[in-house]
Amino acid sequence: MNQPLALVVDDEPDICELLTLTLGRMDIRTESAADITSAKKLLKAQSFDICLTDMRLPDGDGLELVDWIQANATGLPVAVITAHGNVETAVQALKLGAFDFISKPLDLGNLRKIVENALRASSTKQAGQPKMLGESQRIEELREMIDKVARSQAPVHISGESGTGKELVAKLIHESGPRSEGPFVAVNCGAIPAELMESEFFGHRKGSFTGAINDKAGLLQCAENGTLFLDEIADLPLAMQVKLLRVIQEKKVRPVGAAQEETVDVRILSATHRDLAKMVADDEFREDLYYRINVIELRVPALRERGDDVLLLADFILDRLNAGASLDEGARNTLLSYRFPGNVRELENMLERAVTLCTSGTISSADLQQRAAVDQDSSSPSLEGNLGDQVEDIQRQAIVEALEKTRYNKTAAAKLLGLSFRQLRYRIKKLGIE
Repeated sequence: MNQPLALVVDDEPDICELLTLTLGRMDIRTESAADITSAKKLLKAQSFDICLTDMRLPDGDGLELVDWIQANATGLPVAVITAHGNVETAVQALKLGAFDFISKPLDLGNLRKIVENALRASSTKQAGQPKMLGESQRIEELREMIDKVARSQAPVHISGESGTGKELVAKLIHESGPRSEGPFVAVNCGAIPAELMESEFFGHRKGSFTGAINDKAGLLQCAENGTLFLDEIADLPLAMQVKLLRVIQEKKVRPVGAAQEETVDVRILSATHRDLAKMVADDEFREDLYYRINVIELRVPALRERGDDVLLLADFILDRLNAGASLDEGARNTLLSYRFPGNVRELENMLERAVTLCTSGTISSADLQQRAAVDQDSSSPSLEGNLGDQVEDIQRQAIVEALEKTRYNKTAAAKLLGLSFRQLRYRIKKLGIE
C-alpha cells in the first residue's frame, strides 16, 4: 500500500518540522512549501492526499490557497492552521471548502484525528452510499450538496418544514463521509428538560448531584468519532447555547462534577423548522452560535415543491408497508394536487390510513379523502357538522403534531402545548389518540 502524501504550507521552519515529524510517525510522507506560489507549483506537479496550510503566508492569505484548491485540485482535503481564538477566519475557511481547522498552539492529538479523518474522507467511496429518493431538480441539487458537504467536517445546518426529512439528510451526510463507521447520535433539543440538559449533553460524575449514582457519558461523548445531530436546535435555552458554542470552538467538554475537561471529536449537524435568522434578530437565539452552526446550510424542499416525487415516495412507502396495495389513477391525481402541509411524514400517515380503509388491493381517491379533501389554502373552516366535534378535531391534530415533533415525549409535548402533563394525559385519553 502506498504511503499517503501530505503538503505542509508554512513559512515557520519549526512548525514545518513539527508537522513533518508528527505525520511521519503516522506513516505519512510530506512535502513542504513556504508560500502560496510554491504550494501551487507542487500541487500542479504531483497528487497529494491532504494539505495543511497556515493562514498567514508571505505572499498572501491561506484562504486564497483554499479557494484555489477547490477549483484546481478538487477532492483534496485542506486543513487550515489558525491563530488561537480566530473563529471568524476558521469559519470563512470552512465556507470556502476547507475540511477542518487546527488552532495554534497545535494540539498534536487533535491534529492526528483531523488528518486521519481527512485521509478517510479522500478514500471514501460515494457510489455505494444510500441516496435520497426522488427525481425532481430540487432533490438532485440536494443530493449534490450532501455529497459535497459529507467530505468536510464543517458544521451543517439543515432547514426545512416539519416532516420533510431533515434527519434523513443528516444521516446521509454521516453515512457518506469519513465518520460513517462512527456513531450517529440524534437528539431532539426540545425534548430534554432544561434542568437535565447539561448532564445529558456533557455527562456527569457519580455524586455530582442528587440522583447521580453512577458516572454517565453525555451525548457528545457517545458520539465520539461520529456525528451528533441536534434536531430542533432552536429550542435550546440561551444558557445552553453558550456552552454548546464553546464545545464547537474548543472541542472540549467538562462533565458535571468533573475537575478536568475532556477532548471530544464530534461533527455537529443541526436542524430546525423555525427561522433562526429571525430568532437572532429577536434576541431569541445567539448570533455567534448561529454563525458557527450555519457554516453550511442545506434546505430540504417541501413535498409540494418536488412535483412527481410524491408518487415515487408513495409507491416506496406502500412497498415498505408490504400491504400488497397500489394506487389507482384517481388516488395518484389526488396526491399530486394535495399540498401536504405535513410533508413526507403526512404522506406516510395518509397511506397507512388508506391501507387500513381500503377494502380491495387498490387504493382509490375516496380512501385518501380523510385528509386529502382538506383545502389547506382556505382561510376559514367549514361550518358544517357539530361544533364540539370540530373543536375536538383541532385539539387532536394539535396534540398529534406536538407528539410527533417531540418524538412522543409527553413532557416535552405538554410544554410545547402550554399544558400540564396531567392535562395532556387527560386529553390524549379523552380524544382516543392512544
